[in-house]
Amino acid sequence: MAVPVVAGLFTALALVQLFDHGPSALYVAVPSAVVTGVATLYWFMRRGAVWTRQRVERRAGERWVVVYSPREALEQDARGFWWTGHSYHRGHSVARGVQFVQWAVRDPQIRREALWLVANPAGLLVLVVPFLGLLAGGVGSVWAAGRQLHDRVGYLGEMGLGAIVGLFGVVLMAAGLWGLPLGMRRHEVWACQVLGGGPQPSRAQLTERVAQLTETRADAADAQAAELRRIERDLHDGAQARLVSIGLTLGAVEHLMATDQAAARELLAEARAASAKALQELRDLVRGIHPPVLAERGLPDAVRELALTAVVPTEVAVALPGRPEAALETAVYFSVSELLANVAKHARARQTWVDVLYRAGRLRVVVTDDGSGGARTEAGGGLQGIEKRLGTFDGTISLDSPVGGPTTITMELPCALSSPRTSTSSAKG
Repeated sequence: MAVPVVAGLFTALALVQLFDHGPSALYVAVPSAVVTGVATLYWFMRRGAVWTRQRVERRAGERWVVVYSPREALEQDARGFWWTGHSYHRGHSVARGVQFVQWAVRDPQIRREALWLVANPAGLLVLVVPFLGLLAGGVGSVWAAGRQLHDRVGYLGEMGLGAIVGLFGVVLMAAGLWGLPLGMRRHEVWACQVLGGGPQPSRAQLTERVAQLTETRADAADAQAAELRRIERDLHDGAQARLVSIGLTLGAVEHLMATDQAAARELLAEARAASAKALQELRDLVRGIHPPVLAERGLPDAVRELALTAVVPTEVAVALPGRPEAALETAVYFSVSELLANVAKHARARQTWVDVLYRAGRLRVVVTDDGSGGARTEAGGGLQGIEKRLGTFDGTISLDSPVGGPTTITMELPCALSSPRTSTSSAKG
């Protein structure tokens, strides 16, 4: 704020000297000083906002799109006057200047930038300067302690005091270095609140995001179609075939009831056994679509059930304060089930650990085994299938499997939880 005032005063003094303190000097100097001060203030206001946006853009890696109100073109009437939208002026330059002032005063974004001219120093003073003070105080204390230790060698009392001052300085420096990035981030949030808006994805990032969503949607559609084909095949080859067989058996029983009751009873026993097998196959099919324990008791108990039935002894630790949505729970459950099956088939492991955590709006599942390692993500393999399944929910999977082990597979998915309750327990299988 001081720079525009100084610029205006300098302009006024220069014009007073130019007119040699004549009677017209005051009438020329005062308007020129006001115009110079306002123009300088406007330049600093705009440049300060631009510099702040550029700094936030560099840290965020995304563009900060700013939208100003449109300025209408000047219109000239039949008399030769120029209409600014609010007033008439004979001169074109005067009309443009008046229109610019009117636009700058009314534009919401310009008013935000004017507010930022005051809010920026206040934000720096509150959010950043204290940590800079801690850092400077720590450097000064360490320097003073070093001088005292150097000058007072042999004086144990003063050397001890110097060591205490130096340790205090190190603590101040550590606090300053820790808090300075935090203060800068808070200042950036403050800038977004005052200036309005914030960094937005670029066109290339949006295009990449659209392509990713298109791919994950296609993968989800393919997975759903494959699942429907599997269910249809299982029904056709399993329960449906047994039900048809039961129907034929009951028809034969109907004909034998009057002539050979012993044979009819044997066929009835076969039909009862076939119905029991058909019922078991239907239950297995339903469990493969959506396990009852998952629907009734949630992901923690469902994962513990997987651990209890796993071939390799498995330990489960869960910290999940609520339930994710049902579709996401199902995807995570079957992903963990497939990973445990892979451990049993390929890892030659003696122990497996499954950790289910929820932090900062993300569900994190880590499956670790002490096997031989060397696992890879191959095209068409199980890990790629899991990656596609999780991609439907913007989830990711990472693999760390050096030769000789251990193998760690981490799955992360953004999600919101419902039914807040705390489940922090472990299970062994």
